Formats: sequence, C-alpha cells, structure tokens
Amino acid sequence: MKRDELLEMISRYGFAAWELHIYLDTHPSDVAAMMRMKNFQKKAAEYREEYEKKYGPLTIQSGSGQTWLNDPWPWERSAN
Repeated sequence: MKRDELLEMISRYGFAAWELHIYLDTHPSDVAAMMRMKNFQKKAAEYREEYEKKYGPLTIQSGSGQTWLNDPWPWERSAN
C-alpha cells in the first residue's frame, strides 16, 4: 500500500475505534460493540505497524528520539 493509503486506513480504523469507545462509555454492556472496537483497534495497529516499517515512526512514542532528529522533516521530503 502507498503512504497516503496507509495513512487513510489508519485514520479510518482509528476513528471508528474511538467512536465505539465513546459509545461504550454509555453502553458498557454492549458486547458486540466492544468486539467491533477491538477489531478496529487491531486493524489500525496493523496499518500503523506497516506504515512505520516502510516510512518511519508516526509519533515520538513509536520510535527513538534519534530517528526523529536524523530523518528528514516532512517538508524536506516533499521538496526533494
């Protein structure tokens, strides 16, 4: 998958998981919603892992600080 496609999938599954998380705040006994949320979280994590293997960390927590310091910044990538 291309970079933009991976980011879109991470966003989609992350959003769906978060919305179900909010729903579960008021419906904690909805087992089906809990299962869907966990599935969406898993898919988002899989896409995040694939993205980070190909393109580097998405957040500072994903990688070491050195990676952030040594890698080109986003605006430096698009300039090349």
